[in-house]
Amino acid sequence: MKYFMGAVIGIGLTLSVGVKADTMTFQFKNPSFSGQGYSNHVLAIEQLQFQRKQELKEKAEADARTAEREAANTTLAKFLNNVESRIYANLSKQLVDNMFTDDGATSGTATVEGAAIYWLKDATADTITVQITEQDGTFTEIVVPLSGFGF
Repeated sequence: MKYFMGAVIGIGLTLSVGVKADTMTFQFKNPSFSGQGYSNHVLAIEQLQFQRKQELKEKAEADARTAEREAANTTLAKFLNNVESRIYANLSKQLVDNMFTDDGATSGTATVEGAAIYWLKDATADTITVQITEQDGTFTEIVVPLSGFGF
């Protein structure tokens, strides 16, 4: 009977303590499955994808610019650029010398890389007119006065 009384007291104590319980519910944490915050989730993913594409595009452009600079910075490229500028300087010097000589020539023409250069010496106006026509039809005219230069 001792045991029976102890069991009755134990059961009585257990029943006097309030038992609380809640229903267990399962929810997904990922917004793709739960639907809560899904639009923010999709926007965040889209933003990350856009930023990654932009980074790749910018890196490709930077690599292309670097390759261009390296190609233009080689010794051969520098040499060719120097030779080209000296050739053009010599051609322009010859053209100008022909304009300002008194050998009787009053006009001349030259073609450089598709651009037509025409010059005309006007003794009455005391000027030289230089007309440059590019391949695309762009037209430039320069009028140089002869007086005052000591020629």
